[in-house]
Amino acid sequence: MAETITRESMDYDVVIVGGGPAGLAAAIRLKQVSPGTSVCVLEKGSEIGAHILSGAVIDPKALNELIPDWKEKGAPLETQVSDDRFCFFTRTGAIHIPHFLFPPLMSNRGNFIISLSNLCKWLGQQAEALGVEIYPGFPAHDLIIEDGAVRGVITGDLGVAKDGHHKESYTPGMELRGKYTLFAEGARGSLSKQLGATFDLHRHCEPQKFGIGLKELWELPAGQHKKGLVLHGMGWPLDNETGGGLFMYHWGANFCSFGFVVHLNYRNPWLDPFAEFQRAKTHPAIAKILKGGKRIGYGARAITEGGAQSVPQLSFPGGALIGCSAGFVNLPRIKGSHNAMKTGMLAAEAVAAAFKAGRAHDRLTDYDDAYAKSWVARDLSNVRNAKPLWSRLGTVLALPFIGLDLWTNQLLGFSLFGTLGHGKPDFASLKKAADSPQIAYPKPDGRLTFDRLTSVFLSSTNHAEDQPMHLVLKDPAIPISVNLPEYGEPAQRYCPAGVYEVIEESSGPRFQINAQNCVHCKTCDIKDPSQNITWVTPEGGGGPNYANM
Repeated sequence: MAETITRESMDYDVVIVGGGPAGLAAAIRLKQVSPGTSVCVLEKGSEIGAHILSGAVIDPKALNELIPDWKEKGAPLETQVSDDRFCFFTRTGAIHIPHFLFPPLMSNRGNFIISLSNLCKWLGQQAEALGVEIYPGFPAHDLIIEDGAVRGVITGDLGVAKDGHHKESYTPGMELRGKYTLFAEGARGSLSKQLGATFDLHRHCEPQKFGIGLKELWELPAGQHKKGLVLHGMGWPLDNETGGGLFMYHWGANFCSFGFVVHLNYRNPWLDPFAEFQRAKTHPAIAKILKGGKRIGYGARAITEGGAQSVPQLSFPGGALIGCSAGFVNLPRIKGSHNAMKTGMLAAEAVAAAFKAGRAHDRLTDYDDAYAKSWVARDLSNVRNAKPLWSRLGTVLALPFIGLDLWTNQLLGFSLFGTLGHGKPDFASLKKAADSPQIAYPKPDGRLTFDRLTSVFLSSTNHAEDQPMHLVLKDPAIPISVNLPEYGEPAQRYCPAGVYEVIEESSGPRFQINAQNCVHCKTCDIKDPSQNITWVTPEGGGGPNYANM
């Protein structure tokens, strides 16, 4: 007989899953427009900001609307962009592309270089000051669906051993019930993924597209630090058919955020995003800036890239998707935080209106309508063909066509291309290993380039070893029987944390999962060619603990 688990239950007006920009903006807005509303925020990280990773150059548009006096209240937006550069990189050179070729929407004038992790910590303080209850270290593990509507979530059980038995410290997860539940889990959220399937939220949109963003935080010598500098680049080391590029942001006293994005519709299964990231730092224009600096942080995270065409139905009975759970990143601008915050605010306003009308547990159609009329929808519409053109034409040929399309949208309000589709999802783009050239990557030198394990150490990632695996294989045989012979088992390369290995033994190859290394980037859930890996939340508080990221 199955064990009956008795769970404690807490009731709120609104439950918010995720303590990132969208979730915290929603919580704050709810308290602003409906002070008597009870709101709780669940955050799977050990504290607010622990799992937040972004470039980040933020457009303060949404923050200006949410907290107009943010400067007086001490928001950590201190470094304004003062030098905005864009380059196309060859192996040894960097071709500067003048800004007059770009439409105004691509300008970073008035934007700030920040740590998004630190901004979320500050937003959390503002939310708590308004009466929002925040529970860090409590991942939402399961949905509560009753009578066809979401009624809340169940947090993960504590004290469960790897083999499934309950340890002496076992504590069952709690039910957090709400009249509405807002999901702000970020890209490829585990419950958001379930909601999409349960309520068929993606039936009228294109497949979501993703990239993997890798980032290091450096301390630079004073003479090499150019506070306020924003540099974006594409080209080398990626080949023409692989989308992506680098960014370098100088901020604070001597911080430099250096990062790299690889679009996850890449075709060659031998490509290694982490190794490409390390190789990018060896370019002469980059190496001379980082030389003599100290690397102090590392992390990785999947980002949404599908844009307007991939935005699903946002609401469902009892709740809604906000932020990157739905996917509002403006890919050409490499920005999504402002859109995430604004969608959280729009959902909060729709919830407040529902309460005023005496409604609960129904679809927040007002939120879908508000999004369609918002500056977020316009922001994404203007750039909607950038990703499809890049995927179709390759980097070099796509650049002029993307520029033409952005200018046409900016000046005339329409696109010469209409609205292009994305086609197949990212996992379906891989060619077979036998049909793809292998790539030789240089060994790390320990000064400018580094290996995975020393990088993961800097992320302060930690998971209790004796807990159930949070990287679930639908069929444990597939990595060796299918993925290895057909694709060279690409999990060994697309994972930026060394989670997946193929171990050669006398009896044959064995697939090993080092779950304790996981930085929660979700790339495996997205890119596995057999769609055999499902990422679920680990025990509360596990994962990275980012600082100034």
